[in-house]
Amino acid sequence: MTKNNIRNFCIIAHIDHGKSTLADRLLEITGTVNKRDMKSQLLDSMDLEREKGITIKLAPVRMQHGEYQLNLIDTPGHVDFSYEVSRSLEACEGAILVVDASQGIQAQTLANVYLAMEADLTIIPVLNKVDLPAADVPRVSAQVINLLGCEESDILKISAKTGDGVPEVLSAVVDKVAPPSGNSDEATRALIFDSYYDDYRGVILYTRTVDGSIKKGDTIEMLATGAHGLALEVGALQPTMKSTNSLATGEIGYIVTNLKTTRDAKVGDTITVKRHHSDSPLPGYQNVRPFVYAGFFPVSNEDYNDLKDAIEKLAMSDSALQFEPENSPVLGFGVRIGFLGLLHMDIIRERLEREYDLDLVVTNPSTDYQITMTDDEELSIKSASDLPLVTKITEIREPWIKGEIVVPTEYIGAVIQLIVSKRGLQKNLSYIDERALISFDAPLANLLTDFYDQLKSVTSGYGSFNYELSGYRAEDLVKVDFYVAGEIVDALSVMAHRSESVSLGRETVKKLKEVIPRQNFQVSLQAAIGGKFIAREDVSAYRKDVTTGLYGGDVSRKKKVLAKQAKGKKRMKRFGKVDIPSEAFTVMLKRD
Repeated sequence: MTKNNIRNFCIIAHIDHGKSTLADRLLEITGTVNKRDMKSQLLDSMDLEREKGITIKLAPVRMQHGEYQLNLIDTPGHVDFSYEVSRSLEACEGAILVVDASQGIQAQTLANVYLAMEADLTIIPVLNKVDLPAADVPRVSAQVINLLGCEESDILKISAKTGDGVPEVLSAVVDKVAPPSGNSDEATRALIFDSYYDDYRGVILYTRTVDGSIKKGDTIEMLATGAHGLALEVGALQPTMKSTNSLATGEIGYIVTNLKTTRDAKVGDTITVKRHHSDSPLPGYQNVRPFVYAGFFPVSNEDYNDLKDAIEKLAMSDSALQFEPENSPVLGFGVRIGFLGLLHMDIIRERLEREYDLDLVVTNPSTDYQITMTDDEELSIKSASDLPLVTKITEIREPWIKGEIVVPTEYIGAVIQLIVSKRGLQKNLSYIDERALISFDAPLANLLTDFYDQLKSVTSGYGSFNYELSGYRAEDLVKVDFYVAGEIVDALSVMAHRSESVSLGRETVKKLKEVIPRQNFQVSLQAAIGGKFIAREDVSAYRKDVTTGLYGGDVSRKKKVLAKQAKGKKRMKRFGKVDIPSEAFTVMLKRD
């Protein structure tokens, strides 16, 4: 295949705007998949993806259209996976921007358009779902023209479900997207835009060859990690694996390697070969760093080894997953895991429970904090219980994000109130047709629990949200500890801003009161900052009427029996243990 006949493109859109459905139609029209093998969301291979209706792992596929080779990458649309999207865009020359004709432009649409513009891609605007009764083509077309500065005639109107207008999309890709640049005679450089672990074949890389070529049997090297391996097989996905002798300049395909873990071949790394070695990596590589952490504990301590094995297996195929052992006096042995975001955490939890049949207790998610000690030592902690003594700390820095919210104009006031309630700072307000784009800065920790749910409720479901990490800021932060029956419970400790700590303590002990079962003695629930208690609730004791057997006689008989009961309760309180249920560790996930 000559380089001029290759077109590499991807599909970008907000969640649920029809990326995967359009990919299905393209595969059908080009004859890549037989009609009898066709099923909806064909490129979404995981059960979870099909159930949730979202793309979690991107998937490349090669199609033949006349004399042209079309390489499509179906990208994830969720904010947690934005680094994967940016790497996929680097592997392409063009992008099909899909916008739902009934919903219009959303936050993720904007974020992906900015990424595509940074990567200098040719953007082909497509209005999808034009056959729906709720579709408002003139209004949404005006939004797209406003965003991209294109002409009305450049926007393709299609229905990916029925296939109307989809052939024109293929023609536009061939006509408008530039063929790949790159030199086949130069030293080999290829970009890894995804990698996963196959139980039977080892690590499989999805790559775009930028210069040179990669042949079957080549000795390969990753320039960022320094790992060496063998290209046991190379080829393209159509959409099943089809092996070829080599991947030439400009081609997108897969490489089966003998590597044992995806940590050796991370997304964004550059591959070169021994026979035509290059020392200059492709630009833009960064180590993906998790910034949401949660403790995962098995319900029974006997399952700890199973949990550890399961996470090690998952980490083989997900290089963004980082974990370390953790021990809690209440929950026993567990693992603290770092995630890219809350959706990533949710997916890993579901996979552990389904694929490995584990019963888990998950603690409240937190973020990481940077600490400067009095002796100028720098620390990074992932859990509030790891905080050193306050007397040894000079400053604590927490991560802040830059956020963008797109909402209909009538909800602007409610959204700004919500941002302010999370200690956020509104930065900018602009208008796209009948929608407003609100830009703001906010501390990540305050958005971790229920911000997205609250945004959906104050905007009647119309608000969409996108964010990126902007850096760390020094704030007046304190550690709020929780005591159950006078004993501190490490797993419940949280970091909070001093101005919010008292209300957070009060809310949390109220919630704990609802989930901690009553005992035969009174149980105190307390919140404290250092040695100062800031909130208290009591779970009252079960009360047995010990005076029922008495009748008549002097009142002192009654007093004697009640005094004996009080003495027994005091003793029980000293030796009694409170069994804390697993729901207590997630009370802060939903704060209302």
